[in-house]
Amino acid sequence: MESLYQYAWLIPVLPLAGAMILGLGLISFNKATNALRRPSATFIVSMLGGAMALSFAILWSQFQGHEPYLVTFEWAAAGNFHLNMGYTIDHLTSMMLVVVTTVAFLVMVYTDGYMAHDPGYVRFYAYLSLFSFSMLGLVMSPNLVQIYIFWELVGMCSYLLVGFWFDRKPAAAAAQKAFVTNRVGDFGLLLGILGLFWATNSFEFDIIGTRLQELVASGALSGTLVSIFAILVFLGPVAKSAQFPLHVWLPDAMEGPTPISALIHAATMVAAGVFLIARMFPVFADIPTVMTVIAWTGALTAFLGASIAMTQNDIKKGLAYSTISQLGYMVMAMGIGAYSAGLFHLMTHAYFKAMLFLGSGSVIHGMEDVVGHDPVLAQDMRLMGGLRKYMPATAITFLIGCLAISGIPPFAGFWSKDEILGAAFEANPALWLIGWATAGVTAFYMFRMYFSTFEGEFRGNQSELRTQIKQLSQPAFGPGAMDPKELEAHDAHDSHDHGHHASEPHESPITMTLPLMVLAIPSLAIGLLGTPFANYFETFIYPPGEPVPDMAEIAAEFEWSEFAPMAGSSIGIALIGITLASLMYISRKVDAGAIASKIQPLYEFSLNKWYLDDFYDRVFVRGCRRLARQVLEVDYNVVDGVVNFTGFVAVISGEGLKYFENGRAQFYALIIFFAVLGFVIISV
Repeated sequence: MESLYQYAWLIPVLPLAGAMILGLGLISFNKATNALRRPSATFIVSMLGGAMALSFAILWSQFQGHEPYLVTFEWAAAGNFHLNMGYTIDHLTSMMLVVVTTVAFLVMVYTDGYMAHDPGYVRFYAYLSLFSFSMLGLVMSPNLVQIYIFWELVGMCSYLLVGFWFDRKPAAAAAQKAFVTNRVGDFGLLLGILGLFWATNSFEFDIIGTRLQELVASGALSGTLVSIFAILVFLGPVAKSAQFPLHVWLPDAMEGPTPISALIHAATMVAAGVFLIARMFPVFADIPTVMTVIAWTGALTAFLGASIAMTQNDIKKGLAYSTISQLGYMVMAMGIGAYSAGLFHLMTHAYFKAMLFLGSGSVIHGMEDVVGHDPVLAQDMRLMGGLRKYMPATAITFLIGCLAISGIPPFAGFWSKDEILGAAFEANPALWLIGWATAGVTAFYMFRMYFSTFEGEFRGNQSELRTQIKQLSQPAFGPGAMDPKELEAHDAHDSHDHGHHASEPHESPITMTLPLMVLAIPSLAIGLLGTPFANYFETFIYPPGEPVPDMAEIAAEFEWSEFAPMAGSSIGIALIGITLASLMYISRKVDAGAIASKIQPLYEFSLNKWYLDDFYDRVFVRGCRRLARQVLEVDYNVVDGVVNFTGFVAVISGEGLKYFENGRAQFYALIIFFAVLGFVIISV
C-alpha cells in the first residue's frame, strides 16, 4: 500500500503530461494535431482517467485507516530560511482528488459532443487538462507557498478558458474581468501569506496556527495584527469563491464554453477558495473576529446570489448566481466552525451543480439549431418551454439537480444544506434565518428555471418574441465593457454550426447525456454518506487537531426531536418556493408580471444585480480611466515639460555660447581679463 502513496504524484502529473504533449503538438505540428481530434480527446481523457483511478485507490486507502502521507524536499535555502515542496495525502486531500477527477473526467467526455464542430476542439482539451493539473496540484500542496503557486496557475487557466473564444469581444472582456477581480483577492492573499511568515517564520498550516497562539498569548504579537493577516488571506477565497464583494466576475465567466462553466463552478476554481479556508482552519479557528467575518460574508453572499438569480432569464447566468449563493453556504459553514458540513456541501454541490451546468449546455445545444447561433437567444429561458418532450434525458437529470439543490430529501443537497442550517441555528439564529430564507428563494428560482425550460409549450419559434428579446437584451457580461449592439451571433467557430435551422430542438448525443446520467447518481445518493444519524462523512472529514469522531457517539447524540423541526422547516420553505414557482410558471394562477410591476424597485434591484456592476463600473473602471487621463496630463505637462524645458535651455545656451568660440587668443585673453575684473569688483 505504501507504493500507492509513493506514486501519488502521478495524479497531477498525468494531466500535465497530456496538456504538454498536446500543446507541443499544436505549436510544432498545428494542422496535423488539429486533424487528430478524436485521438487527442481520447488521449487526454485516458490520462485523466488514470489519475481518477489512482485517486479512488487513495481515497479507499485513507478510508481504511492509512496514516496521512507527506513527501517533501528542499526547494530553496538561504541561511536559516528553508522552503520545502512536495505533496501531502490526508483525508481532505483524498476527498478533493476524487471530486476533482470525477467531475473533470465527465466534463471531458461531455466536451466531445458539445465542442464537436469547434475548430479549437484540440486546444480546448489541452486547456482542460492543464486546468485539471493546476487544481489537483493545489489540493495536494503541503504548504502556503506551493498552494499560492498552483492558486495562480488555476487563475491563469480560468483566464484561458473563459476567454477561449477570444475573438468575441464579450468573451475577451469577461476573461479580463475575471483576471482583474481575482488579482485583487490574490494580492490580499499574498500580503497575508507574507505577514504570517513574518510573524511565525513558517509556511506550514499547523505550525502557523500553533505559533500564532503562542505569540498572542505571550503578548509578543497583537491580536489585531493577527486578525488583519488572517483577513488578508481570506481575501483570496473571497475572490476565487466569488464572495461579496468580489463575486462579479463569476456570472460573466459564462462567456466561456459550457463545459468549462461546469468545471469552474463545480469542482475546480470556486472550490479552491473553500478548500483554502479548510486548510487554514487551524489558523482561522482561534481568531473569533475572523470567523465572524467569514460567517457573515458567506451569509450575505448566499442571500445576494439567490436574490439575483430570481430574475435572470439567461439559463447559465441563473446557474452562475446559484453557484455564488451555494458557495456562500459553504463559507458561512466554515465561519461558524461547521468544518465537516461546509466540505460536505462542497462535495454534494460539485456533483449536482456540474450536472445542472452540463444540462444547461445540453439545452443550449438543442436550442441553437432552432434559434441560430446567437448566445442571447439560445440561452434565454423565455424562448424555451416544453423541452421535456424533445430532450427527456436532459429534463430528468435537470429535475434531479433542481430537487438536490432545493434541499428535498433524499437528494444530496438536503443532507448537506440541512446540516449547515442546523449548525447555524446553534451558532447564531440570525445566520440561520438568512440561510433558511435563502433556501426558499433557491427552490423558487431553480423550479422557475425548470418550469420555464422544460414544461409548457415550446416558444422558440415565435419570431416576434425573438425580436423583442433581442431588442431588450442586456449586455451578457456586465455594464461598462460593451454595448448590447455588440452582442453578435456566434460565428462558425463559436459552437455547433450545422448550416441550417431546425423547427424543433433535439436531444443531445450520448457523449453529452451519459455524463448527465452518471452525475445524477451522486446527486441522488451521495448525501446518504452524511445523514445525521449515520454520518460517515463526518467520521472521515473532521477539523484538524480534533479527535476522530466516533460513529456510535454520533448516533447516540442524534435526537429526532431536534432534527425534525430543523429539517421540517427547511423542507417546508423549499416546498413553498416550489409551489410558488409552479403557480407562476405552470398553472399561471399567479401573474409574475403583475407582482414584478407592484414591486418594481425591488424587481429592478434584483434584475440589475444590486447595481454592483454599475457601481464598480462607475467608481473603478471609469474612475481609473479618469485617473489615468489625469496622470497622463501631469506626465505630459509637468514631467515632459521639465525635461523639454531643460533641453530648451541647453539648446539656447549652446547657441549663445558658440559665438564665444572663435579660436582667437586675444579674444580669450580679453574674456579672462573682464572675468578677473568682475571678481575683483565683487570681492571689494
